[in-house]
Amino acid sequence: MTDTPTKTGPTRFGFLLINHFTLISMSSAVEPLRMANRICRDEVYAWKLISETGAAVRASDGLSINVDKGIDDRDVLSNVDAVIVCGGWNVEQNTSEPVLRWLRTIGQSGVAFGSTCTGSYLLASAGLLDGYRCSVHWENMAALTDLFPNIHVSRSVYTIDRDRYTCSGGTSPVDMMLHFIKVQCGNEVSTGVAEQFIHERIRRSGEHQRVPLKHVVGKQSEKLVIAVELMEANIKEPMSQADIASYTGVSRRQLQRLFERYLMCGPSRYYQQIRLSRARELLHQTSKNLVEISALTGFVSSSHFSKSYKEFFGHSPSAERRQ
Repeated sequence: MTDTPTKTGPTRFGFLLINHFTLISMSSAVEPLRMANRICRDEVYAWKLISETGAAVRASDGLSINVDKGIDDRDVLSNVDAVIVCGGWNVEQNTSEPVLRWLRTIGQSGVAFGSTCTGSYLLASAGLLDGYRCSVHWENMAALTDLFPNIHVSRSVYTIDRDRYTCSGGTSPVDMMLHFIKVQCGNEVSTGVAEQFIHERIRRSGEHQRVPLKHVVGKQSEKLVIAVELMEANIKEPMSQADIASYTGVSRRQLQRLFERYLMCGPSRYYQQIRLSRARELLHQTSKNLVEISALTGFVSSSHFSKSYKEFFGHSPSAERRQ
């Protein structure tokens, strides 16, 4: 390791597998740790798999995964800094009272907690997320918000709030673990892990999950879906609100109401967010300069582009590229 490692987070993990857990999310949490050890040529990270009974657990794809310990084993938490709950399909039906009791009990010992996919539901059910921010898969954000009013459900890809480490699902655990690896082992190691997995861009915790618009509005507003599709198809030369309304078949005022009702912002603001997100992709995936990117994303000048980018993301596009 060329950077100086810093112990500021868990290095020994216990992954609690819930029946029908999502295998890709669990693997996305474990594999970066394995690769970090390989790159560092040292056992910087260690982990064990845990189940309720100590028996193998069936993932949502039908594969059975053997585990190292059951929750009743005396030494189940030996050498464990954080317990990561790996959730998945039908999490409510696969949540058992013995597991919730175990989580509450070990919560009194000072161990940290985390989750992948829908694992946040179990932590919330055990009362371990009260007063915390957390992430969960976008399909479950609304339900978690309604069921547990004492927690703040974030749209972020992953969330680190004190000793709670939660991520949304899919491959998002890769990004969360790369965050720990970068802090503890240095940027060269985290970048090396990402390169080994052909993980082209390391997402930060503040980045939002891309929630399919049809999931947000359902069948209630096909007009809104059409309007957003028009925006996404016209980035370089943005359409006017009047043209979008005309093509969509609504009045301009109706268009504004649709955006404010379902997306909590006006059409112009949402359109700008789409263009800024595209600009961010160009910053990471191409060598185009800021002038070229501002033109490709429909901004009248590079200065307007830079100002808008900083207001939305909290830093300038040049800072983004340096990172």
